[in-house]
Amino acid sequence: MTPESTHPVLEPPPKKTAPPAIEPLKTRKSRGPNGGRPILLVAAGLLVALVIYAGIHFRKDAAANRESSTEGSGTPSVSVVYPKPDLAADEIALPGSTQAFIDTPIFARTSGYLKSWRVDIGAHVKKGDLLAEIETPELDQQLQQAESDLKNAQANLEIAEITNTRWQTLVKADTVSKQEADQTASDFHAKQALFEAAKANVRRLEQLQSFEKIAAPFDGVITARKTDIGALIQAGDSSTPRELFHIAAIQTLRIYISAPEVYASSVKVGEKVEVTLDSLPGEKFTGTLARTSEAIDQQSRTLNVEVDVENPEGRLLPGSYAFVRLKVPSSAGAVLIPTNTLLFRSEGLRVGVARNGHAELVPITIGHDFGNTVEVISGLTTKDALISDPSDSLVSGAEVRVEEPAKSEAAK
Repeated sequence: MTPESTHPVLEPPPKKTAPPAIEPLKTRKSRGPNGGRPILLVAAGLLVALVIYAGIHFRKDAAANRESSTEGSGTPSVSVVYPKPDLAADEIALPGSTQAFIDTPIFARTSGYLKSWRVDIGAHVKKGDLLAEIETPELDQQLQQAESDLKNAQANLEIAEITNTRWQTLVKADTVSKQEADQTASDFHAKQALFEAAKANVRRLEQLQSFEKIAAPFDGVITARKTDIGALIQAGDSSTPRELFHIAAIQTLRIYISAPEVYASSVKVGEKVEVTLDSLPGEKFTGTLARTSEAIDQQSRTLNVEVDVENPEGRLLPGSYAFVRLKVPSSAGAVLIPTNTLLFRSEGLRVGVARNGHAELVPITIGHDFGNTVEVISGLTTKDALISDPSDSLVSGAEVRVEEPAKSEAAK
């Protein structure tokens, strides 16, 4: 083997060629349809990065929302309302029944038979108008007998007077004794008393006879007739009297109402009040607080109040159901709250107030009850957020989340 064959032949390294020069964009675009491919690759990369970035943030937001909803599910959400100031005087409607100012039955003062009647129900009469006539044959006979007794007593009185005058003249002349003169004087005075008694009996029977004509005692309307021609009329204490007519004065009506004790101080005698009736819807009448009982009834704890209503046209009928609207002034600093915010607890009346994300049970003092709302005279202000429809298990310090007003209104 030759030396040349034992050593490898070293070939010269290949020549390094220079990298191709980067052509300007304009040059690459002008080189053919494949010249814009790098730009498209860059745009696609940017788009993929943007999608990846949006996906990451979307997953973060969804996780945050799930976390917040999980945390909020343990905190009850509540809707709140705010107390309203009680500035104007309110009113309450108290029920009552209209009554005639004078309402009385008409009875007979003498016994007999009904001869005739002149008026019927619904008739408007004046004081003194004839209502009916009664036949009293027995009374007529008694009157005739009494008149005869009166004439007899008068005759006896006259002779007794003449005798007494004569004896008094004789006693002065000492012709008769003083004893005999005194006896004639005594007999004269006795006859005089009998005459006066007979005269009084005649007047009594004449008065009873005048009751044969039954007259109206006052201006009014006949509301009932309970007799007819030929009916037996009995008068006197020994028998039960029978009502003949019923008369009512309706020019002015009375309404008796029972004002609760808490409103007793609001009743002012002489004050004008509004009166409404179910039988005349939409119409209002004016009444006057005429008088009160000046005492609270121990059974009902109410004040009896009389309201007088003028009724010149007779449109208001006695016995109608009426409402008297009594004005009730508001208390200083009082507020109005709905009744669905109240909590009845063993320790007293409470309301739930939302403050700084927590509920607080606040004691209150009630003034007047208006049905859907109540007046609170102490314990609240118009800035307190009251929890509507609070749960019976609500306690002070419990965490609550107040709903937005828009959500609360939508829920309602």
